[in-house]
Amino acid sequence: MRGGRMPGVPDRQPSDRSGGLHDRVLDQLGPAIVSGETPEGEVLRIERLEESLGVSRTVMREAVRVLESMQLVASRRRIGVTVLPRSQWNLFDPRIIRWRLAGPDRMAQLESLSQLRCGIEPVAASLAAARCTPEQCGTLTSAVIGMSVTAKRGDLDAYLEHDITFHRTILEASGNEMFSGLAQVVAEVLAGRTHHNLMPAEPETAAIRLHGDVAEAVQLGHTREAETAMRAIVLESIEAMSLNTGLGMA
Repeated sequence: MRGGRMPGVPDRQPSDRSGGLHDRVLDQLGPAIVSGETPEGEVLRIERLEESLGVSRTVMREAVRVLESMQLVASRRRIGVTVLPRSQWNLFDPRIIRWRLAGPDRMAQLESLSQLRCGIEPVAASLAAARCTPEQCGTLTSAVIGMSVTAKRGDLDAYLEHDITFHRTILEASGNEMFSGLAQVVAEVLAGRTHHNLMPAEPETAAIRLHGDVAEAVQLGHTREAETAMRAIVLESIEAMSLNTGLGMA
């Protein structure tokens, strides 16, 4: 790494005795990489990172191992820790998604994730209508009721929890393990658009109604109706984000 310290990283951090130090180190290194502040091909020296971040070799190595598991970096003896190109990143890792949504790549990330949702969630809803258990149907209904109640209160954090529960349940109820594996990805999208003020200050009544339509169609076993209503939810979300950013999304 040039200059002895990582761009955008403070000179010192709390001592290793501070709780959550490992996560705080990751939250310094990861965003700098995914934003391009620390560019592809940059070689990071662990000893210099220790000094710059004020952490121990143990903490630093653990953080590097996590970044390697995300395929953001590759560590080589006598070379150092090299930042990998985006083509090699594990783009489905929830932490990478979270970091990208918090950085300058936000709109491109939202666009690609929205396109992914358009391709996956309507199909998952259709499958859920054929495979959903009574317990999962109950969870969907409770989530919609929770969304309605918390929207009226203006409690966006509680609303988000119910929204995440709804979409996670649809993916799990599809019976497709690959779809279920995307539950945390969708959760990060929902959380990101809320935390970065990309949705209306008050949840749209029409959006809640569409969630109710999906829940009802799933409970009745109406596969086509479930798919149609879920596609409308995703498209409504894309339109809402576009309006709140002033930018069009393809």
